Amino acid sequence: MKLLSVAIPCYNSAEYMGKAIESCLVFGDRIEIIIVDDGSQKDNTQEIGKMYESKYPDVVKYVYQENGGHGQAVNTGLENATGMYFKVLDSDDWLDKNSLLKVKSAMELFEAHQKQVDMIICNYVYEKTSENKSRVIKYTNIMPQNKIFTWSDTNKFLPHQNLLMHSLIYRTQLLKDCGIKLPKHTFYVDNIFAYQPLPYVNTMYYMDLDLYRYYIGREGQSVNEKIMISRIDQQLRVNKIMIDCCDVMSLQDKKCRDYMVKYLTMITTVSTVLLIKSGTTENLCKKYQLWNYLKNKDIKLYNAVKHSFLGRCMQFDSVIGKKLVTTGYSISQKIFGFN
Repeated sequence: MKLLSVAIPCYNSAEYMGKAIESCLVFGDRIEIIIVDDGSQKDNTQEIGKMYESKYPDVVKYVYQENGGHGQAVNTGLENATGMYFKVLDSDDWLDKNSLLKVKSAMELFEAHQKQVDMIICNYVYEKTSENKSRVIKYTNIMPQNKIFTWSDTNKFLPHQNLLMHSLIYRTQLLKDCGIKLPKHTFYVDNIFAYQPLPYVNTMYYMDLDLYRYYIGREGQSVNEKIMISRIDQQLRVNKIMIDCCDVMSLQDKKCRDYMVKYLTMITTVSTVLLIKSGTTENLCKKYQLWNYLKNKDIKLYNAVKHSFLGRCMQFDSVIGKKLVTTGYSISQKIFGFN
């Protein structure tokens, strides 16, 4: 059985997908690299994918799908996954090879001792190559290292510390059991991927390794602020799916519940700030509609989000208040290095 399935969604990715694929090969024959071609037409993504499949037939699987977007590519990757664990690697990112080998050793240890680990967490690194800068997001203050633990063993997450798709490796069967299915033709679905399965996670394992290298700053990238504003309806769709996918406030595990409220608050804050920064009357209306959607869906969750520090800030409706919100967001961008 394969230890790890890595799904690499590719859409016209010929320029950089090779680096992502090559970074996984060090794992050896116990990895399954699933190249999901999301209907590429403008370059030779298909030829590159088939070339790797031909060269590494026991490791690489090339799968073509009609264009459905990043979320559908992740769905397809999961449908084709046979490994014990599952990870998503975007085609313009890469994995640190030495760190990946250490992850492999940990997985082999779990297998040998028949230990079930639902989620493996590693650090991720913002790579701003255009500015020759990088920033590591660690969890050393939150989680015990190199041991199996549960939510009760975790400490409080700081504002910039979220469990993103980049930092997570799930047990494959857990993802299938939780019924996750990401929406088609929608950006920012990685937030659903990092959120919906969490109530199913009982056991975790954290390794202080800078495994995932997240390339940021490429022109046209989906996390570019102007592009995010132009795609605000997709951000709102993701936000609402997160609100709907789980009855967070009924979760018995308080630390899991608190973290999920924190994460949903962060996503709702991003949605709100982008709506404000767009400056249009239509989008300001969508801001109120989003908060009313949350309120009507779950009043307890609404109150938990609204009465957090970020939630209270998002209620500022005056011109000065809105300016404070957008200024604070810009400062956070500079401090934490996102977008």
